[in-house]
Amino acid sequence: MSAKKPSSRPSVPAAVKNQAAKSVAAGAKPAKPQAKLSPTLTTRVETAPAAVDDATLVEIFSRLRAADPEPRSELEYINPYTLLVAVVLSAQATDKSVNLATAPLFAIADTPEKMLDLGEERVRHFIRTIGLFNTKAKNVIALSRILVERHGGEVPREAEALEVLPGVGTKTASVVLNVAFGVPRIAVDTHIFRVSNRIPLFSATTTDKVQAGLEARVPEPFRLNAHHWLILHGRYTCKARRPECPRCVIADLCRYPSKTLPLTPISTGD
Repeated sequence: MSAKKPSSRPSVPAAVKNQAAKSVAAGAKPAKPQAKLSPTLTTRVETAPAAVDDATLVEIFSRLRAADPEPRSELEYINPYTLLVAVVLSAQATDKSVNLATAPLFAIADTPEKMLDLGEERVRHFIRTIGLFNTKAKNVIALSRILVERHGGEVPREAEALEVLPGVGTKTASVVLNVAFGVPRIAVDTHIFRVSNRIPLFSATTTDKVQAGLEARVPEPFRLNAHHWLILHGRYTCKARRPECPRCVIADLCRYPSKTLPLTPISTGD
């Protein structure tokens, strides 16, 4: 193998020196030396704890059941159809806002046939105070038409049949199956997703994975009402920004590393 021919170009240090000398000769200011970068600042990240064991899981749900033996959905409905419509409307909206809109709507349209007679424009008028009301009105009319044409006006009891309806996904189908038909499904919304990962009962990166994990882990005696216990716990106690750990009935069982502390009264002296 022949040796490489030495390069006629000056080495990098020599080239830099020559350029600097030319700049000085021309009266230009030499370039300032580049400042060294300071070390990158980092913050301490708490390690996510492992999920609670099976015995602790049973104790957690035993306490939630003792605190609320018969939990109920906060959405107001008349029958499986109105529950389905209410859950569809509740996407990115509060249960309270949905109840305010559906009370007068369900008073005159509590079946898919009556909803179709009402028409999309009038449905839109009833739900105009709810976010995304234009799209939701279209979905309510479309799913009502499918129920009439394919299911005899009845809400199907199969997840597959529900999930193909406009505006209906896994969560909505699970809520309807659980609340209307007593199927032990655990629909995972933002509250349950947070609670499950925070305690943790089951940790995962998506709501579908959390639902599958919870339905596999939660013991059968608690599975029917688990959805309600967890959503109410997340809505009123294990809140997103400041969980109310001091009054939580399962605080001693929860492994969340950043529990809030009780407020200390400020002494005003004698």
